Amino acid sequence: MTDSDCRSWFSAADLLTQDASAPVALIGAPLGLGSITPGRCDLAPETVRAACKRMSVYDLETETDLSTLRVFDDGDMGLERLQPSEALTPMQERLAPLMREHDLTIVLGGNNAITRPCVHALESTLQRVGVLTLDAHFDLRDTDCGLTNGNPIQALLDDGLPGAHVAQIGLLPFANTKKAHQKAKDAGIYVATAAACKAQGLAAIAANALERLAARCDVIHVDFDIDVVERSAMPGAPGARPGGVSVQDFFDATRLICAHPKVRSVDLTEFDPSLDVAAVSALTAARWVCEVLAGFQKR
Repeated sequence: MTDSDCRSWFSAADLLTQDASAPVALIGAPLGLGSITPGRCDLAPETVRAACKRMSVYDLETETDLSTLRVFDDGDMGLERLQPSEALTPMQERLAPLMREHDLTIVLGGNNAITRPCVHALESTLQRVGVLTLDAHFDLRDTDCGLTNGNPIQALLDDGLPGAHVAQIGLLPFANTKKAHQKAKDAGIYVATAAACKAQGLAAIAANALERLAARCDVIHVDFDIDVVERSAMPGAPGARPGGVSVQDFFDATRLICAHPKVRSVDLTEFDPSLDVAAVSALTAARWVCEVLAGFQKR
């Protein structure tokens, strides 16, 4: 039997292709410098691709079959030796064509400093761009000591992104400062805590945030900072804390978000494979890729 599944295994990794006409693009952004907590987030793109080999392309719960979808794999950007302040231009130049030519671009970080270049790479002015973050943190640290993975949202506000075009969900207690919270309030950022996301459902909160952003913006970038997930289920995320959202809620929200037609790019950040245990975080990240594709396929 040529189609015997004991002789071959068609995995999510087999969806990756060198065909640039594929509707979805994927690229690695192994930016590791500039992290508040030093680590090896630069290892994440390679690790996630490898973990995708262990993921099927069929979801039996919803009978979703990804086998006919193809994803253009554009490799990794050469960011290993760059500080966040040095990465903006090369990332923007590499990402802009992908975002222009593909319906959805997946960016595998790297630390959270990649979010700012991703937003700038969208073919629109900041006055027409929306940003949704699933993150335990505001990422509104001051920039006077330089750009880091702790201040991409602050840097975007400084660049001219309207605060009303930002929605941040999954924020945790005792992981943020009063100053950052006040900044978010003053800027008009939509904020939903982890507790609110658990009470109302992360996907429901995400849907509400997307509706607000879509009414104001032409295109939306979504930052999936993996430390939004409960730490016990995410050992490979140095910023994860007890009390984060469940893995299943993270997956459900991902699929809903990526079904939205105005979502043109997404990133996965703050996964440090050197901290992982039994590939728990790697497999979660690989499942995230599948959920992104499942959402996109619903468009």
